[in-house]
Amino acid sequence: MSEKNNLNVSMPSVEQVETELKRIDYRRKYKKVMLSTLSVLVVVAAVAVLICTLFMPVVQVSGDSMEPSLSDGEILLTIKSKKVERGDLCCISWQNKLLLKRVIGLPGDTIDMDDEGNVYVNGAFLDEPYLSEKSSGVSEIEFPFEVPEERYFILGDKRDLSVDSRNASIGCVEHEQIVGQVLFRVWPLFD
Repeated sequence: MSEKNNLNVSMPSVEQVETELKRIDYRRKYKKVMLSTLSVLVVVAAVAVLICTLFMPVVQVSGDSMEPSLSDGEILLTIKSKKVERGDLCCISWQNKLLLKRVIGLPGDTIDMDDEGNVYVNGAFLDEPYLSEKSSGVSEIEFPFEVPEERYFILGDKRDLSVDSRNASIGCVEHEQIVGQVLFRVWPLFD
């Protein structure tokens, strides 16, 4: 009987064999494409993280010491640069914290601030259209103040709340403390 059962088993047709071979080949190609796509995505993500960490840090605004220029919760893209200019918005590293401040004084500059909050750099009035209101805020240093060599004098835009170079614990910052200059706002895109 076993021979009879073996004889009744039908062999697949050539079309069926070709269809099955195509299906197996398709699955093999699909797996290969998925693995290569996943590998490319992992490499791209790793490169993006590396670039963001080393050259273009992304930071989130916390607090309102830079209002109206920057608001709490905004996400910013910064770029590392060797050249810092007066008026640049910079992310500063201070005691394992990141501060967003504006560069007011360059090395060797003399900074003065009157009781109304007007700022003078090297005797010239500094026009600050980015301020919503002027305030001298709390200062632990005496004006006029000379910025030491290889240091930068930073202020927040909301001077009555900002902890910046006027505070003795922060003082003027070194270039190595500048994590990056604000390039543009990532989120929200439109405000």
